Amino acid sequence: MTNPYAYTEAEILKVVEETHNIKTFTLKPRTEIGFRAGQFMDVTMPGIGEAPFTPSSNHNSKDTLDFTIMRTGRVTGLLHQAKAGDIVGVRGPYGLGYPLKDFKGKELFIVGGGVGLAPLRALLYALFNEVNDYKKIVLKYGARSPKDIVFKNEIDSWKAKAPHIDIEVSVDVGDDTWKGNVGLVTTVLKPGLVDINNTAAIVCGPPIMMKFVTFKLLDLGIKESAIYLSMEKNMSCGIGKCGHCRIGPYYACKDGPVFTYDKIKDLQKIWD
Repeated sequence: MTNPYAYTEAEILKVVEETHNIKTFTLKPRTEIGFRAGQFMDVTMPGIGEAPFTPSSNHNSKDTLDFTIMRTGRVTGLLHQAKAGDIVGVRGPYGLGYPLKDFKGKELFIVGGGVGLAPLRALLYALFNEVNDYKKIVLKYGARSPKDIVFKNEIDSWKAKAPHIDIEVSVDVGDDTWKGNVGLVTTVLKPGLVDINNTAAIVCGPPIMMKFVTFKLLDLGIKESAIYLSMEKNMSCGIGKCGHCRIGPYYACKDGPVFTYDKIKDLQKIWD
């Protein structure tokens, strides 16, 4: 019987420091691992522990995987000490990912916060692969400060992917170098950005951010069934056994981690 917790060894090819507490790791698995944007995997420090992360790379790139990881605890702290040439483990992918077929022909309203831009990076690259299938792509991203912007060196290149892409970054607190909006990301979510009758809104970030972004999107008139939320909190085993990721009758690892708001809005403690 196959061990469901067995992992594939992967070599760290490159480590990029995005911010003071976020790094992007490019891994090369011993055997090819495919995924769909929005799915997640468990990354293992052999003999120490593992943690779930959503790849931040293009799902069309089969040889390598990118994981953009914030240092928050023991496993992530040790991962942040890893360097090129080190070996880690990867298992998965798990979950259902983003329903890209349902997005075709629509205007996409993408809102990210902090390290939540990591799963959205994978989504964006998936969209760029077939960019003419989408009527419009709007990305609004919020960070605490200019120094906390993830993928800072890539965002300008995304703006050149197609003429119908609108990207704006906001920071909670600016500095002398910052020329953009200062304020929570909700302050740049305004009427008229998309056709609310033909849009899919995709949100990923800290729970408190997703909560207030969802309320703002509803205020703008976007339907509950058109708001897609990345409910990635508390995931662990990845196969629906441990129960840590349960959201009412759902398991984020098997039924998500992407859910439309109408499916979970009446469940308890979805933002905790």
